[in-house]
Amino acid sequence: MTGFLALEDGAIFHGESVGAPGFAFGEAVFTTAMTGYQEVVTDPSYAEQIVCFSAPMVGNYGVASERSESGRAHARGVVMREVRGPAWTDWLLERGLPALSGIDTRSLVLQLRRGGAMRAAVVAGDASVEETLRAIQEQPTMVGRALCESVSTPGPYDYSEAGRARIAVVDYGCKRSILRRLAKAGAAVAVFPHQAEAEELVGFDGVVLSNGPGDPEPLGAQIATVRALLGRVPVYGICLGHQLLAIATGHDTFKLPFGHRGANHPVLEKATGRVLVTAQNHGFAVRPSAAGEAAYVSLYDGTVEGLEFPELNARSVQFHPEAGPGPHDAWPLLETWVEEVCSGIAKAA
Repeated sequence: MTGFLALEDGAIFHGESVGAPGFAFGEAVFTTAMTGYQEVVTDPSYAEQIVCFSAPMVGNYGVASERSESGRAHARGVVMREVRGPAWTDWLLERGLPALSGIDTRSLVLQLRRGGAMRAAVVAGDASVEETLRAIQEQPTMVGRALCESVSTPGPYDYSEAGRARIAVVDYGCKRSILRRLAKAGAAVAVFPHQAEAEELVGFDGVVLSNGPGDPEPLGAQIATVRALLGRVPVYGICLGHQLLAIATGHDTFKLPFGHRGANHPVLEKATGRVLVTAQNHGFAVRPSAAGEAAYVSLYDGTVEGLEFPELNARSVQFHPEAGPGPHDAWPLLETWVEEVCSGIAKAA
């Protein structure tokens, strides 16, 4: 079955359908990660997005249930240059995900770098290009979209009950690997839905604000909760959680032209001068006005990659310290924070 990807600027990319028949709308973005295709598609931060893999071959090493970052696929569609192995395409088909192979992904990535991430449709089967382009213009842009409600847990639950510190994770679209890393670091982890209020969380030894999709600015209730937590309990923000912490402390966010998505992003750790190669997935960023509190800075474009507020016992990173998937340079960050929380408990005792 043939298919095509249509972008809102009128560009059309033809390919072969290797997933579920049908069509899907979303924001067309690209990731430069060479591995982790299953993790990418199941990452809730990719909600409402059509993902182009810039790696030339996808599906090489199959699929496995433990690699999924959530219980379902969150990306709306998948675009690839070449598919290897039936396990991956069967997995896409089983989850009803439209996917295309044979796409000139180099040209597509260049198009998205020039024009930015944009509204798009992936079509598997027969459809009118003209009607598809008209329908794309009717779709909402990512700016102003609050999406965490669609991916958050409906209710609280315990992920791990044994640990030296009790950590609450506010789920704006939390990846399983974040929970695994926290538990491995020695934390008892409880997960709360995105609308959790501060009074539910201040009794814990620390609070993690998770990753998630969409624009942080419309999340007024969530920002108010973060603001109410500051100075009362140690806070650690990741990705969307980082952006919410920034807004709660008086800083602004903005939409990047084509975002940071991949597992090869160099970040300067200002306190040590070290460069960490990191995994990233975000379309919004904190404005450089937060440079005074910036603990990490992107070496690609100078954007703020992490904040530090010692007086509030709060910090954050824009990248993914759990590295699911990605290099392990940032792995120690969550463990170090959990150790600090445990030390604070010991001092208080």
